[in-house]
Amino acid sequence: MSGDLFAAAATERLAESAPLADRLRPRGLDEVVGQQHLLGRGRPLRSLIESDRLSSTILWGPPGTGKTTIARLVACSTARAYIQLSAVTATVKDVREVIASARDRLGQRDQGTILFLDEVHRFNRAQQDALLPAVESGLVTLIGATTENPYFEVNPPLRSRSTLFRLEPLDPEAIGELLSRGLDSEGAEADRDALAHLATQAAGDGRQALTSLEVALALASARSQDRPRVSLTDAESALGASAVRYGRDEHYDVISAFIKSLRGSDPDAGLYWLARMLEAGEDPRFIARRMVILSSEDIGMADSQALAVADAAARAVEYVGLPEAQLNLAHAAVYLATAPKSNTVTTALGKARADAGHGSGEVPAHLRDAHYSGAAGLGHGEGYVYPHDDPQGWVSQQHRPDRFEGHRYYQPSQHGAEEEIYQRMANRGIGRRDEGRR
Repeated sequence: MSGDLFAAAATERLAESAPLADRLRPRGLDEVVGQQHLLGRGRPLRSLIESDRLSSTILWGPPGTGKTTIARLVACSTARAYIQLSAVTATVKDVREVIASARDRLGQRDQGTILFLDEVHRFNRAQQDALLPAVESGLVTLIGATTENPYFEVNPPLRSRSTLFRLEPLDPEAIGELLSRGLDSEGAEADRDALAHLATQAAGDGRQALTSLEVALALASARSQDRPRVSLTDAESALGASAVRYGRDEHYDVISAFIKSLRGSDPDAGLYWLARMLEAGEDPRFIARRMVILSSEDIGMADSQALAVADAAARAVEYVGLPEAQLNLAHAAVYLATAPKSNTVTTALGKARADAGHGSGEVPAHLRDAHYSGAAGLGHGEGYVYPHDDPQGWVSQQHRPDRFEGHRYYQPSQHGAEEEIYQRMANRGIGRRDEGRR
């Protein structure tokens, strides 16, 4: 009995000393801030929780959006046994022990088991495979929480047997509600601009907002023994530097934003996304490779120097390395963003490949190799005109199979150097901008 009393006292003291974000965790679904698309009245996740019919689920979203909170609310509302593991520390042995106890529990008491697995993306393939049979049979209902895109980090068999619920970053109003609750809990006040600054800098992360508020409250309390009031200076001091979040899905999203900014001729946006990647520790070779591709895909003949600049930046990354090579990457990013744009090379190659895929076609006899013995007797090279023999350095002759000779692939744009290329082609009677493919 005394042991229970001591345990209860210890639990109470831990609760009192717990971080503000933990002390303010909701005790019911109506107290959850944000995620109304999942937890609003009549919404799918709420209905499943309230009816205790939740099947295996993966809660996916940025930090501080309520994944662990939702899992704890499930624990409070279910008649099933609730077991919690962290994928950071759990082993295959731990998983097998949970499965064995779940089997015993079901056989002896007809009670199901819910396993909450935090940071599920940290489970390797072997650990996920060990869990799969129990999830597949329904012996264990899995609630996995992850900040990473489950389509990249969770094994397809396990993912296909789970319902995915995407949690969104909290909007400023939701963050403001959390901050207000925190102030009420601590018997404190805050200036409006301080709250606005904390809410904005939280970037949708409720836990970060409350943690920053707690630090700001400590600063305000040290300044005044009365009811503390958080100022903008307190808020700015409390925030300091925050870690850059950059999961695998963001790896693809951010590089996409970077390339689209360069394609859109926005050098400032290009530099911003480049800085985001560099701050997050992205492989600079990956960034350089994508710029080399863009230089031909989106600039091409409008400024052929773009390829040389991108290639030089890629070589600098290998030769110089970071941190100095970030200047070379920035140089290339600005050049590519401000260069004239043309995708005519890309579209021309696509058209040519379409024709090439419809049948090879015979190589015209005058273009065939005439250097080997007997080639002349086959008519190879007969009728070929050597361009350098002409004063213009160019002659009009057929260079493709008959069926494709009239097809036009490359149509110069009016951007950058392609205007001059168009004029050269027009002088030779090759193509017009208003010509179709055929």
